[in-house]
Amino acid sequence: MSILFLYDYIVNLSIFSLFVSTPLVIRSYINHRPLKLLRLWVGIYGGLVSIVLVILAVKQQGFTYDIRYAPVILIFAYLGPVPGLITGFFSLLVRLYTGGNWTPAIVGWAIIMVAFSLIHAYISHLSPLKKSITLFGAYTALYIFTVFTYHILTDQPLFHGQYLLFVMLGVLLGTLLIESNERVRRMFTEKKHIEQTLEASESKYRLIAENTSDLIMIMDKDLSISYFSPSHETVLGYKEFVLEGTELCKFVHPDDVLMFLTRIKNMFEQFESHSMEFRFKHNEGHWIEFESRCMPVKADCGNIAHIVIISRDISERKKAEEFLLQSEKLSIVGELAAGVAHEIRNPLTTIKGFIQMYKKENPSIRYNDLLLSELERIETITSELLSMAKPQAIQLISTDIKELIVFTIEFFSPQALLRNIEIKLFCEESTLLLTCEKNQIKQVFLNILKNAIESMPNGGEIHINLHKDSENECVIMFKDQGSGIAEEMLPRLGQPFYSLKEKGTGLGLMISHKIIKQHHGHITYQSKINEGTLIEVRLPLTVE
Repeated sequence: MSILFLYDYIVNLSIFSLFVSTPLVIRSYINHRPLKLLRLWVGIYGGLVSIVLVILAVKQQGFTYDIRYAPVILIFAYLGPVPGLITGFFSLLVRLYTGGNWTPAIVGWAIIMVAFSLIHAYISHLSPLKKSITLFGAYTALYIFTVFTYHILTDQPLFHGQYLLFVMLGVLLGTLLIESNERVRRMFTEKKHIEQTLEASESKYRLIAENTSDLIMIMDKDLSISYFSPSHETVLGYKEFVLEGTELCKFVHPDDVLMFLTRIKNMFEQFESHSMEFRFKHNEGHWIEFESRCMPVKADCGNIAHIVIISRDISERKKAEEFLLQSEKLSIVGELAAGVAHEIRNPLTTIKGFIQMYKKENPSIRYNDLLLSELERIETITSELLSMAKPQAIQLISTDIKELIVFTIEFFSPQALLRNIEIKLFCEESTLLLTCEKNQIKQVFLNILKNAIESMPNGGEIHINLHKDSENECVIMFKDQGSGIAEEMLPRLGQPFYSLKEKGTGLGLMISHKIIKQHHGHITYQSKINEGTLIEVRLPLTVE
């Protein structure tokens, strides 16, 4: 009989654990919004479980053992008085239906419900596990009080002990199942939250890496690159598979390789971040200047495993710095030019006058003409200095650019004829109107054409091409067949006192640059030694 009793006991607890576990398992598999009136439905479910537990009660030697109060205690502990009262009401109904002695049953049930509600208000800050233990202790005390008050089987302490043990095991089993499920759910929720955080963080970093104009790369200890940001293709024109796994030094300017390798090796050895500037080769062959911030990344062992290199194209900044330096030079040169020109002109006029008088008195002296020629050259230089230094009164008028070109060609025709040079003009448009200061633009064309003629001592052809481009700009191209200019010298053209001619000052080309800039245009050069020079001037046309 004892074996059957134990078997019924285990079956009853197993069924109870099944009822407790079922909603928990279902909730873990179904991802849905929180159920409306959750406490009401859980209270009803707990009441139904109580009914089933009473039906499956263990009977032994005329005594009945059930654990209908186990779900009542658990629901009070986890969800509060309202669902607990609903479950308790169902347990009372099934108790009245299946047994007699209604008065002690109702009174005992009422005392327990009131006590549970009051106790819950005082222990609401405790964890559900501690609430369950506290409520079971209160239930035990109230049960014993009811037994002695109504003299219910007071001579059968073993029955009451086994009943309380049965309820206690039910409460413990239910609490363990719920807490285990909650712990697993929390772990799963935390894991999911961590995964979502990591995914969001990775997405943000990917978004930054894939859309930034900065170049981001990761260098390994063997100096190979394991990661290139997509911006490398945008800025440098290389596909990712071309760069990945290759040594970065192959793309660094030869003059910068030693500095680059020295800095990188120091970072691997000294664990220090460094900034440096170096030139990186574009896929098309030209070099781009970058400013790079290099940060070593430690591995778990403490050694440097990688170096993260973040590079930014500073070509425009370099141009701006160069432009600022050039502006400062021009400002200083202008101030000096104004002072020097005024100081030179007065004594120069006096010297020139006396030499002319001396020439009339002594015409046989052969050096007079040479002296006068050099003095005229000094006068020309001082005039150029003054025109550069002082602001010119600008009168903008609508001018046909073709007429200015034709005038320039006619002006130099005698000189070109003497040097065996033919000037050819090609114009696609009949009229190209430009709002400009006519004399200043004329001066630019005179300077350019004069330089072209002087660069062709053996004669040849000068081609002038005049046309309108798609951006409503007038493009004037001067192509000579002269001696040409070395490519590294082209950036210095237009700087004050920089000239490739033996007696040149560089002021004419500098003034030309200044005039073109004032008219919101720009001038560019293309040249190779012994292949001539191409000068392109772009000026905005008059908007009709």
